[in-house]
Amino acid sequence: MSTLAEYKIIDNNLEVNYEIITPVDISTMLNDEHGNIIAGLNNVEECLSRNQKTIDELNDKINNKLTSHNDGIDNIIAVASGIISGLIDSFFVGEFSLDEGTKWGKEKVDSFVQNVAKRQGYNGDSLSGAVKFLEDKFPIPADSATAIFGGGTQHHLRDFSHHPTPLGLLFSMLTQFTGKVYGTNTLGAFVIEDVPSTDLIGKDFTSKLAIGFTHWIFHVVSDIAGSSSSIAYGKYGTGLPGPFLSLLKEISSLPFFSHQENNNKFCVFISKLFNGTLLSKRGEDGKIIPDSVIKFDLRAEIGVLYELGKQAIPVIINECVVRISYFVRRLVLEFKSKEIKTFNDFIYNIEWKNTLPFNNRTIVRMVTIASGTFVAIDVADAAIRSGLKSGGEPAAFLNNMILQVNFVGLGRFAVAIGTDIHMGYKKGKLRDERMYRQSEQIMLNCAKVYYKQADMWLSARDAAEAIDKMKAVAEKSIAFYRESLAEIGIDLYNMGQCKSGIEQNNPQLLDNLSRILKYGK
Repeated sequence: MSTLAEYKIIDNNLEVNYEIITPVDISTMLNDEHGNIIAGLNNVEECLSRNQKTIDELNDKINNKLTSHNDGIDNIIAVASGIISGLIDSFFVGEFSLDEGTKWGKEKVDSFVQNVAKRQGYNGDSLSGAVKFLEDKFPIPADSATAIFGGGTQHHLRDFSHHPTPLGLLFSMLTQFTGKVYGTNTLGAFVIEDVPSTDLIGKDFTSKLAIGFTHWIFHVVSDIAGSSSSIAYGKYGTGLPGPFLSLLKEISSLPFFSHQENNNKFCVFISKLFNGTLLSKRGEDGKIIPDSVIKFDLRAEIGVLYELGKQAIPVIINECVVRISYFVRRLVLEFKSKEIKTFNDFIYNIEWKNTLPFNNRTIVRMVTIASGTFVAIDVADAAIRSGLKSGGEPAAFLNNMILQVNFVGLGRFAVAIGTDIHMGYKKGKLRDERMYRQSEQIMLNCAKVYYKQADMWLSARDAAEAIDKMKAVAEKSIAFYRESLAEIGIDLYNMGQCKSGIEQNNPQLLDNLSRILKYGK
């Protein structure tokens, strides 16, 4: 506490002492200066304003973006959209067919290879001729290491410079500058071997770049359709592994996997997937049916994308219906809440951010409901069709079920659920931050009150000091007044002693003074 003023009163031999004190120690907190209080108060108010702005932003994110406001109508729209898109998928998309997709991918790849060969100067019309033309015009040194990496069946998979990926290009360039080839052995371990033939190793930097980059690109184009000899005999041919299978093969050669006990099984799985023995059908004797062999190479991966593209159509329809419905309904609500009479009103008075079907939890929840409904109908349809087709045999039922399910729809549903959960988690974190900011706001307001109190007590102290000064001046004035009265009394007494002399020497003086004092003249 701080003492502002002390007073003592003596009345009839009774002495009273009292003092004015403050509830806080102003001298230590504020140095007894109003300027410090004003500066501190301004700083607190600035912090309050900045903190309130942060709280308002948090409220906007929590209430408008991270809180779902969908009502019954929104839910009905989402369910209806999911049902419609599910029926479209059931009646028009059909089952997933890797065989049909691979055929489509082969047609596209064959056409692409022929077009590239013609642009490079090929004048023929056959695919085998186009492949042979590109193979002869753009050879790469890794082809001389075919035997090292398993011959014509496996070297495209095990030789990393034959992978049509950025890593494949990197290993092609490394071959030019190191004279070695890179890939895996039969056990899947990463190996580095010398190039059997150095004829295609560039002699200078420019030639190394030309062979390592340009030759590699066009050689990859020739290999994706298979070898020219296989094509000439009407065979499918060993193409190149696609980006997905290339990535699996590259990952399997990492030390972490190569040291695992089951790594050999993983490598065998990748090899069987690439050469077609994994996905092929087998007869009753367990042997592979020749016409059923499906090699999962780049052509097959393109076919998978094609099939997934077909499955994506009802998923995209579902997405569009939900988002367009959200936009239209919010736009109608904006019209009802505001007076729209002119085109300018429509442009400037509408809160367009409230109508956008993106980046808020309401539309995410609607998409989750719609995609969940779609998946439910798709799975039910797949189960019914698989049951009828398999005749109740469990293994056949499971295989048919997998082919009937819309994988794109499943993926979209998983993403929608993940997004919804993430928004809920983010909302919780922002609510915690808002509570912290609100606690800060309370403390800042308390500080503001203390500053106001401190300023009040400082003003009271200043008033007490002014009172003390006024008292001192009053005491001096009273003493001066007493002295003046005493001096006037003495002067009057002295004047009375001189009365007889004045009357004798100037008899009219006393009358004149009396008249002046009485009438002022």
